[in-house]
Amino acid sequence: MTATEDLTTPPPSLIATVARAGQQRVFRFWDRLDAAARAQLIRQLEAVDWDGLPALQALVAEHRRGIAAAVIGDLSAATTPPCVRLGADDSRADAERLGAGALGAGRIGAVLVAGGQGSRLGCSGPKGLYQVGPVSNASLFELLLGRLVAVRRRYGRDVPLAIMTSAATDAGTREFLARHGHCGLDPRCVLVFQQAELPALEAASGDLLLDGPGRLATAPDGHGGMLVALRKCGGLEWFASQGVEHVATFQVDNPLAMPLHAEFLGHHLRSAADFTTQVIRKREPGERVGVVIRHGDSHRVVEYSDLPAALAAECGPDGGLRFHAGSIAVHAFSVAFLERAVAERTALPLHLAFKAVPFLDAAGDRVVPSQPNAIKFERFIFDIMPLARRICVVEVEAAAGFAPLKNPPGATADAPEHVQAALVARARAMLARAGIEVAAGVAVELDAATVIDERDLAAVLPPGTRIDEPRLVRGGAIR
Repeated sequence: MTATEDLTTPPPSLIATVARAGQQRVFRFWDRLDAAARAQLIRQLEAVDWDGLPALQALVAEHRRGIAAAVIGDLSAATTPPCVRLGADDSRADAERLGAGALGAGRIGAVLVAGGQGSRLGCSGPKGLYQVGPVSNASLFELLLGRLVAVRRRYGRDVPLAIMTSAATDAGTREFLARHGHCGLDPRCVLVFQQAELPALEAASGDLLLDGPGRLATAPDGHGGMLVALRKCGGLEWFASQGVEHVATFQVDNPLAMPLHAEFLGHHLRSAADFTTQVIRKREPGERVGVVIRHGDSHRVVEYSDLPAALAAECGPDGGLRFHAGSIAVHAFSVAFLERAVAERTALPLHLAFKAVPFLDAAGDRVVPSQPNAIKFERFIFDIMPLARRICVVEVEAAAGFAPLKNPPGATADAPEHVQAALVARARAMLARAGIEVAAGVAVELDAATVIDERDLAAVLPPGTRIDEPRLVRGGAIR
C-alpha cells in the first residue's frame, strides 16, 4: 500500500480484525485523514500482533489488580557471582593477548543500541545526536563510533557494527551517518536495523491509544528487541558472513562504554563464555542499576526497581553490599549463543512500565497527562542470561567505563554536565599515567578516534608535557 492511494474505507479484513479485538475506536478520526495519513495508519495497524494483544491486555489487567509483573522469587540463597576485575586480575596479560588477537583477526563485531530519542534531554531527534564532548562538542555517535575507528587503527581490522534504531530514530540516524561519513567507519561494515514497536495500552481499560488522528501510541520494544530484530533483518547472518564469531553490545547513552576493550573480550574468550557482562561495584543501595545474581546454577539480572529495598541494602561478610554487581548494559555474546537464544520463544518476557503517554480523547483533543496513564512494554536482552551454559562477569571501574546520559541539564545525576565531567576526569587520569600534567580546572578530552590508552599518547605528548588550556588531545601515528 502506498501513501498516495485514495482510501475511502480501511480494508475489510483489517476492519474485521480490529473489531474482533474490540478496538474499533482507532478508526474514529478516519474521515479527518488525508490519503497519506490513512495509509500510515493502516500500515501501523497491520503491523500490530493482534493474536498477541490479549496477552498484553492480560498483563495490564494484572497490573491493575496489583499483581507484580516481575516475579523475582526467593533470593535468600542467591549470591553475587565471582567477578573478574578488569586490569587487576592475574590473567590480565593472557586475556589482553586473546582479545587483541580476536580483534586483529576480525572475529569481533558490535551492536550499538540507539533507539532512544533526546526528548528527555530537551532536544529532538535521536539521542545519539546529542553533543556532549567537553572540548570538541562531539555527539554521542561521534564519541562511540570514534572508538571503533581507534580500534581499527590499532588492530588493522574493521569491527562490523550493527546500529539498532527505532521508528523514531531510524531516519535521523541514517541521515546523520550519511552526512558525517559514518564517523570515519567503512559504510560497508555498518548495518542499520530497526527494532519493533509495541502498542502502549491504556492502564484503566487495556485499550489501544491514539497519539494522533492517524497514529497509534507505540514505543520501542526495549534493548531485548535487538535479538528478534537482528534475526528479522538477517543481521546474525551478516555478522557470520564477515567472519564474526562474537559480538559486543553497548548503549548510545554511555560515552565511556568499553565494549571493545581487549582485556574484556579476552576474559570472554578465555572463559569460553556464551554471555559475558560488565558490571560496576555498587556502593549505595539506591544506585539505579540492576544487579547480576547467581541462583543455583543460573545467572540473571534483577532490575533495581524489582529488588526489594531490604535486599538492596543488605550487606555481605566484607561489609559491602551483598548484591553489588551493578549491570551497565555492556555485554559480549558468542554468535552461536545468540542463534540458539533467538530460537527460544519464551527467552525474552515482556516487562511493564507505567508511564504518562499523550493521547487523543473522544473529541480528538490531545491530552498530555501529568500522571502515568498507560502501560508500555519492553524486553531486556539480559533475560537470555539463564540460557547461557557459561557466564563471565567482568568488573570495571565506573570512572573508566560508565557515565550514562539520562537526564536534562541541571538534574542531580546523569545529566550532561556529569557526563562531561566524567569524560574530563578519565582524560586527566590517562594523561597523568602517561606523565602529562594538566593544570587545575582545565578541561581536556581524548579524541575518540585516535586514543585508546596511553600507548596512543606517547608520540604526540612526551612525559613532562604540561597542558594549561582546554585541549582535545589526539593520538599519534600507529606503531
